[in-house]
Amino acid sequence: MDTQVLIVGAGPVGLTLALDLGMRGIKVTLVEQKDKPAFLPKMERVNARTMELYRRMGLADKIRAAGLRSDVPMDVFVVLDLVTPPLVRLHYPSVDQAKADIRATNDGTAPLEPYHLISQYTLEPLLKSELERYPSVTQRWSTQFISCEQDPNGVTTTLKTSDGKTETIRAAFVIGCDGGASPVRHAIGIKLQGEPNSLGLRQALYRCDDLFEKLPQGNGPGRGRHYHVADDKSTFLIMQDSTKHWTLHSEMENDEDMKTQFAKTVGFPVKFEMLSCNPWRQNLMVAERYQKGRVLLAGDAVHLVIPTGGLGMNSGMGDAIDLGWKLEGILKGWAGPNMLGSYEFERRQIGDRNVGASRYATIGRRKWRSHYRPNIRDAFGEGRQNRETLARVAETEQRKTNEMIGAELGYRYVNSPIICEIPGGPEHLFRTYVPTTWPGARLPHVWLNDGTAVQDKIPTTGYTILRLGKTSVDTKPLHEAIASYGAPVSTLEIPDEVARDIYGYDLILLRPDMHVVWRGNAAPDAAEVAAIATGH
Repeated sequence: MDTQVLIVGAGPVGLTLALDLGMRGIKVTLVEQKDKPAFLPKMERVNARTMELYRRMGLADKIRAAGLRSDVPMDVFVVLDLVTPPLVRLHYPSVDQAKADIRATNDGTAPLEPYHLISQYTLEPLLKSELERYPSVTQRWSTQFISCEQDPNGVTTTLKTSDGKTETIRAAFVIGCDGGASPVRHAIGIKLQGEPNSLGLRQALYRCDDLFEKLPQGNGPGRGRHYHVADDKSTFLIMQDSTKHWTLHSEMENDEDMKTQFAKTVGFPVKFEMLSCNPWRQNLMVAERYQKGRVLLAGDAVHLVIPTGGLGMNSGMGDAIDLGWKLEGILKGWAGPNMLGSYEFERRQIGDRNVGASRYATIGRRKWRSHYRPNIRDAFGEGRQNRETLARVAETEQRKTNEMIGAELGYRYVNSPIICEIPGGPEHLFRTYVPTTWPGARLPHVWLNDGTAVQDKIPTTGYTILRLGKTSVDTKPLHEAIASYGAPVSTLEIPDEVARDIYGYDLILLRPDMHVVWRGNAAPDAAEVAAIATGH
């Protein structure tokens, strides 16, 4: 093999997967057809679950330092423009306030890390720089994927370099993290299913140094991150992490109209420059499969959502983390035959669920937008009545876009071949998170008596047996059964009663991604649980 894993696509998902594998000592080659990360706006919010995962990779503080100032509120508005009093203001805390709220909460309902606003064009260079620390990872920019052929032992991929030459590279696995158009997905004949092209818009990026500081703090909306304009063009303005760059989406016919629309949305004179403008279409789609043999797909290559709820890139991060530890187990020889197939089984159900969450949020946004009428600015009569109706509906419906904590923290792998399944289970909720240790769920965050978090005590590699509340149950047989496959495993004593009370059980077996494999109050059938957990 020339490399153990070939990753195609160096967006946030491909870069994160390469980092995760690099930290595990896996030999990786990352190829990207661009010559460097592009200065184009795409995602701009890393959600709470993704920040928890980045914390485990040692990156959370670096991401916060590179992104938006931590004192800026994350409020969301429905407006006529940025000088008129807002129709709706939804208050969401700054990172500083969210951290304080989390520190004061210890019932399992809060994440360990709050969200953070960081633009994709800021995040990608940061991740790229971090990759340079890992000698097992090779980055190859200006390199295009052409085709691949696989056999039982590996995949031979044809690449084209910037000088037009082609070459082949042999890998044990190929991972397509190459976006919605995914040449890798097309090469293995997998199709997307769902609702394509539901709405066409333009997205423009502007440099406007003064806007953030000049936002009216009295009558105007004030500072926040999203400004949805009540019009018939689906216009919305997004603040980027520097507070000097802004993104506008609108149903405009050409680029020049986007300049006019930006000035109209702002509503007061500011100097600005439009840096880029591109059309895009809204899609709600999921791939019929996530893998074919030794070629697997992640991120936008397998799920396309409307960016309502912030579930696009963040879903891809979940793909990357799920895939990283499983590939490690397969390549290091301790994972059984069920491990590889469990990736598609687990992540496709989440992709499908998050497409549904995005649809739910989008319907809410369209509902309040349907109440727009051209007379909405009229001070009296029908105009005032229409304005009040739209605001009343938006007060409820816009929340569906911005409050997705259930989808972020509460996703659970159901009927997975590497989870000790219990029939039934909690309801899957988009907007509400109810902490649970039901097998397949993420371990809830809990502060211990010494002020540390349980998550911070859990090793980033291998399985962890949590012994809670001073239990006397002998877990040595389970430890030895997992270790007998060659899998890394550790046992962690957590005597604090607060953890035992919230988790509800004396014993929990965790995977490296902090999802629960098994729980109980008595010793399990060690051989059976170990065999399931490791894919045997």
